[in-house]
Amino acid sequence: MEKKKKRWGDRFDATMVRDLDPLHWFFPYIYPNRTDNEAFIQEEFDLTQLNAYLEKKNEGRDADKYTVFHALCAVVVKAVTLRPKMNRFIKGCRIYQRDDLTLSFVVKKQFSDEAQEALAFIKFGPETTMDSLHERIMQEIHTCRSDAVDNSTDKMEMFTHLPRWLMRIVMWGLHRLDFFGKLPYDLIKADPNHASVFLTNLGSIKLNAAYHHLSNWGTTSVFVVVGEKAMRPCFNPDGSYEMRDMLPVGITLDERIADGYYYARTIRLIKHLIAHPELLDRPANEEVQY
Repeated sequence: MEKKKKRWGDRFDATMVRDLDPLHWFFPYIYPNRTDNEAFIQEEFDLTQLNAYLEKKNEGRDADKYTVFHALCAVVVKAVTLRPKMNRFIKGCRIYQRDDLTLSFVVKKQFSDEAQEALAFIKFGPETTMDSLHERIMQEIHTCRSDAVDNSTDKMEMFTHLPRWLMRIVMWGLHRLDFFGKLPYDLIKADPNHASVFLTNLGSIKLNAAYHHLSNWGTTSVFVVVGEKAMRPCFNPDGSYEMRDMLPVGITLDERIADGYYYARTIRLIKHLIAHPELLDRPANEEVQY
């Protein structure tokens, strides 16, 4: 994202939006909690073109293959880059535009009941392409599945030995600091709840996409749940149908950061990118006609 000179009211990670209409200026005061302002969108995306694209990308690859989840991450990065209001958040009754575009997701170290989870947090620039994104994600996944401890887990470990009464005081203080944008950077620099978009890949564990709540902790305004792809009937205008590979996706977002028309156009862009995945090979900030 474009860096701007900081002014009074800005945060270290974002710039306060000052050209708001009265309605959006009042929203954070009327509805102060993020979890009270959740809008849920459920979509099914046709994977016909994307599957062919990924098959071509994976030709000759035996490991670290491109997946539907990687492609969806690339779609999200490009969509948020071109639709910058999706990279806003509300904290301290103010609306902010993030300085960076970041994605976070959970990485299971092994697919077993006892295996631990790690938290991935990755920053992407406006020049991001499918290939550079895939490389960054695979590096992060390999790190998360190693013996290394991610920053978020490491910081949470610091508090696990505190008595309950003290922990409640600590969390009250942290929430107040977050309200004013004064949390220590080292504490939240890789906190998934301070990312632009939090994604979860339920399809990897054979579950369908569903609603997932937002959190009043942190600044994440968009949560994306990716379900398990499956063959489903798609009807043509003449009433005939054909079976296609479809991907269910659930998107929960903070409705205060933009309006319904802006969200609708963003979904249209996402559908266009999935139908034309070759656009993902271009820089994220390259405009798309849709």
